[in-house]
Amino acid sequence: MLQTLKNAWGIPELRKKLIFTILVMLLYRIGNVIPVPFIDVETLASYFDSTLSDTILGLYDAMSGSAFSNATVLALGIQPYINASIIIQLLTVAIPALERMSKDGGEEGKNKLNRITRYTTVGLGLLMGWAYYMMLKNYNDSGYAILTDTGILPAIVIILAFTAGSAVVMWLGEQITEHGIGNGISIILFANIISRIPSGVSTIFSMPWWLAILVVLGVAALIILIVFVNDAERRIPIQYAKRVVGRKIYGGQNTNLPIKVSMTGVMPIIFAQSITSLPATICAFGGWTDGWWYEHVWSSDTWVYALAYFLLIFFFSWFYASIQYDPVEIANNLKKNGGFIPGFRPGKPTADFIKKVINKIVVFGAAYLSVVALLPIIAGNLADSVSSLSIGGTSVIIVVSVALETVKALEAQMLMRHYKGFLD
Repeated sequence: MLQTLKNAWGIPELRKKLIFTILVMLLYRIGNVIPVPFIDVETLASYFDSTLSDTILGLYDAMSGSAFSNATVLALGIQPYINASIIIQLLTVAIPALERMSKDGGEEGKNKLNRITRYTTVGLGLLMGWAYYMMLKNYNDSGYAILTDTGILPAIVIILAFTAGSAVVMWLGEQITEHGIGNGISIILFANIISRIPSGVSTIFSMPWWLAILVVLGVAALIILIVFVNDAERRIPIQYAKRVVGRKIYGGQNTNLPIKVSMTGVMPIIFAQSITSLPATICAFGGWTDGWWYEHVWSSDTWVYALAYFLLIFFFSWFYASIQYDPVEIANNLKKNGGFIPGFRPGKPTADFIKKVINKIVVFGAAYLSVVALLPIIAGNLADSVSSLSIGGTSVIIVVSVALETVKALEAQMLMRHYKGFLD
C-alpha cells in the first residue's frame, strides 16, 4: 500500500488528486471540531460517555469521529446521506418508475436519482437535527444543563446548523469522488474511524503487557481475516456457444461469473447493530438505565444482545443479497447472450443452481460477519479494559475495506496511464 502511494505521488495528475483529497479531509476535520452554539459540549460529552455509549448513538458517534457526542457542526456526519442512499436503493426495487429510471434512463436517469438522493439527504438531515435537539432538550429538562438557552431562536439555529452540516458533508464526499481518489463517502468514514485510533493506542498502553500483546495480535488476525475474505470469490464457469456470422465465428470462449463472498459488505452489521441497539436507546431516552432489564438484557455486553445481533446479521445478509442478485435475471441474461453453465440447461435449472450457490455464499459470508462483529463483544466481556477500546467489527471492516479499495483505485488509474512502477 505504501509503495503504491509512493508511485502514485510520482505522477503529477495523481499527485494533484491526492493533495485535493487530503485538503478536503483537512477541511472536514476542522468542521468536525467546531461546536454548535447554545450547547454545553463538556456536559454533553460526559453524559454521552456515561449513558449513551451503548445505544445506537454510540454507533453514530463512532461513524462521525466523536463529533456526534461533542455536538459539532458536522455532528450528523455522513449518516443522512448513507440513509438516503439506502432508502432510494430499496425504493428503486419497490417502485417501477424508479427502477426504469435506474436501468433505462441512462446518464440522465442516474442524475435524477442523484438529485432525489440529495433532496432526501437534506430532509433526513433536518429530521435528525430536530431529533437531536429534542433529545438535548429532554435531557436539559431532566436536570442536565446541556442547553445554555432553550428559546425558539436557539432551537432553529441548532437544527439548521446540524442540517447544513449534513449537506456540507455530502458535498465534500461528492467532491472527493469527482476530483479526488476513491469513493468520497468511504474516505470520510475512514477518516472518522481512524481519528479515534490515538485514544485507543493510549488505552492499550494502560493495559497489562500480556493483555496488550493479545489485543494487538487479535486485531492483526482480524485484519488478515477481513483482507482474505474481502478478495475471496466463488467463480461459476460460463461457456458461450459458437455462432457463425458470415465468415466470422463469434463466441466459444470460456469465462466465469464471479460472486464475492463478502457480497453484502458491512451493511448487515450496520442494520443489525441499529436494531439491537434500539431497546437500549429507548431506555436511555426514557431514563430507565438502572433496571435489571437494561443491565442484563438490553445492554450491548449481554448474551441476549449478542444472540439477537447474530440472528439479525444472518437475516440482513440474506435480505441484502436477495436485492443485489436476481438469479432469474442472471440466467435470462446468460441465455440471451448464448451463455450457459456446463451441466445445467439454460433457464430455470441455471437460475436454481445460481440461487443455490448464492445461498451457500450468504451463509458463509454471514458467519464471517458474525465472527468479526461478535469477537470484540466477547473480548470485552472477558476483560473490562478491552471493552474501553471501543473497537467494533463495523469499524474494522470499514477501515480495511476502504484502504483496499483506495489502493485498487490508485492502481487502476496508474494502469490507465501505462505506469508500470507499482508492478515492480
